[in-house]
Amino acid sequence: MSLLYALDLIGTAAFAASGAWAGIRRKMDLLGVLVLGLVTATGGGTLRDILLGDLPPFSLKDETYLYLSIAVSLAVFFFHHRLHRLQHPLLYFDAIGLGTFVVIGTSKALAFNTGFIGAVMMGVMTATAGGVVRDVLSNQVPLILRKEVYASACLAGGALLYLLHHLPLPHGLSAVLAALTVIIVRLLAIRHNWALPKART
Repeated sequence: MSLLYALDLIGTAAFAASGAWAGIRRKMDLLGVLVLGLVTATGGGTLRDILLGDLPPFSLKDETYLYLSIAVSLAVFFFHHRLHRLQHPLLYFDAIGLGTFVVIGTSKALAFNTGFIGAVMMGVMTATAGGVVRDVLSNQVPLILRKEVYASACLAGGALLYLLHHLPLPHGLSAVLAALTVIIVRLLAIRHNWALPKART
């Protein structure tokens, strides 16, 4: 198992947990919790693959992602009363998943010979679209539209990977640097409560 694949599974588990947790907070039944867990974990990558024409999507080629998402969602549903202490660790896992998903999405777009905007957009979409669907289904303003530094961290990582891709560097090193950029920016934003500026009214 490659390091990137292992991190991808960790990110998938963290995203599935965040989706299931949103369902618990909204007092959804078991099916609702499972749906939110699945769409959060796999929605971004699925949309990316559809737009790139890479069919069937990744989660149907390797159903490990689906089984893992279902298992984590079930665990959150049945043991959520004991999982409050994991809220902070989940933020770190979520950051790892964010960085990994950006790298995977941007790399896949580069393999399909997309330009700068297309590649960065696919990276951001892979990392955030599942969360957008989760928030819409749970009747919340999507996280990427709120004040937190979230999608902007993904933009930075995707742009860096695109630039490094055109330098004589090993792809593995470029991927690690881009993922670390997303993870570090996201964790610093959580720690210091960073936010993008708002328009004054």
